[in-house]
Amino acid sequence: MKIALAAILMATPATAQSVMQGVDMTSPAMTESTMTRAEVETVLVDAKAKGVAADLTGARLNGLDLSGLDFTGAILRAARLNKTSLVGAILDRAILDQAWLHSATLRGASLKGANLFQTQLIRSDLRQTDFTGARAPANFTRADLTGATFKNADLSADMKNQSMGLMRGDLTKATLTGADFQGANLARVVFDFAVLTETSLVDANLMGASLSGARMTQTDVTGANFNEADVTGTRLNELVGEASSTLSKAKNLDRVIR
Repeated sequence: MKIALAAILMATPATAQSVMQGVDMTSPAMTESTMTRAEVETVLVDAKAKGVAADLTGARLNGLDLSGLDFTGAILRAARLNKTSLVGAILDRAILDQAWLHSATLRGASLKGANLFQTQLIRSDLRQTDFTGARAPANFTRADLTGATFKNADLSADMKNQSMGLMRGDLTKATLTGADFQGANLARVVFDFAVLTETSLVDANLMGASLSGARMTQTDVTGANFNEADVTGTRLNELVGEASSTLSKAKNLDRVIR
C-alpha cells in the first residue's frame, strides 16, 4: 500500500534517503502543479513589495518553467518541484528544507546561503549551480553537479537532530567533475561511487566521509582532512596536493585502487 507524503515527512527516518521509501512519485502531489508561473511571479512580487519573505510552503509546482525567477529568501519548505525548470533562478538564502526537486533542472541557478535540509535532489541537473555557503545535508544521489560550486558550504551530518536519524549530504553516484568544494564541511558525507574528476577539495573537511568506490582523478586535495574517511575501493589517480592532506589517516587505505 502506498504511504502518504505527509506521513513520510512526519516519520522518523534513519537517513535522509529513507524519506523516498514508499512515496508514490506518480501521484498528483508529486507530478502536478496547482499554480501557474504567473501566479508564482505574483506571490514573489507581492512579498517583495511588502518587504517579507515569499511563502510557498508545501506548494505544488511540479513541472513548471520557473527559469530566471528571483526566489531570494523565499520559504519553499516541503514544496514539490519535481521536474521543474529553475534554470538561472535566484534562490539565495531560500529555505528548501524537505522540498522535492526530483529530476529538476537548476542549471546555473544561485543558492548561496540557502537551507537544504533533507531536500530531495535525486537525478537533478545542477550543472554550474552555486551553493556557496549553503547548509545542504540533502540527497544529491545521481545528480549532475558538473562545475557546481560549494565553497564554504556545509553538507555535514546534522549531529543535533539524531531523533530524525543521521541527516547528511548524500552524493552517491553523483557526477562532480570540476566541482568546487573549497573550504566545505563534508564530515560524514557520502560520496560512494561518485565521479570527482578535477574536483577541488582544497581545505575541505571530509572527516568520517564515505568515498567507497569513488573515482578521484586529478582531484585537488590540498589541505583536505580525510581523518577516518572510508576509501574502500576508491580510485586515486594523479591527485593534486596529496602530501599536504591527511589522506594517510583515512580508513582502508590498503583497499584503494591506484
